Amino acid sequence: MKKMDCCSPEKQKLIEEVGLHFEKTQNMAPLAARIYAIMILSPSDGHTFEEIKEITAASKSSVSTQLNLLMQTKKVDYFTKPGDRKRFFKASRAYLKNTLKEYLENISEEIKMVEKIIQFNATYNSEKFEKDGHIPKLFREYLAAQKENLETTIQRVSEYEND
Repeated sequence: MKKMDCCSPEKQKLIEEVGLHFEKTQNMAPLAARIYAIMILSPSDGHTFEEIKEITAASKSSVSTQLNLLMQTKKVDYFTKPGDRKRFFKASRAYLKNTLKEYLENISEEIKMVEKIIQFNATYNSEKFEKDGHIPKLFREYLAAQKENLETTIQRVSEYEND
């Protein structure tokens, strides 16, 4: 039985902690964040819809809505087993790579914004730019290094996927 109160206290605590982290860092709804945490911390044989409903103690429609959202965002996949009509849900094998790609996209956008700020201040606020222009340039360097690190890590994850 996989009911939440049958999970070890350590797993319950970690599901909550990881869920709160996803709420904050990925702007996920609380239930979606908990379901995603459950999927990441569960064996690869996945959970049925009923098990997820039982573990989260949430309504059928809420679980359905959040699972659909998680599948649309490629965080969760489903599969079926031969001779069983039920769908089993699990964390997408590519969830880490997808998360890294989201970070890369955010950093790329941030770099564009910093560039616009630097260009604007260089053109229209030359006195300010002369005095403080090094600060946004340092930030741009930091972001560029983060972007390069993400690209390298995504490439390395891709190599493991092809094994």
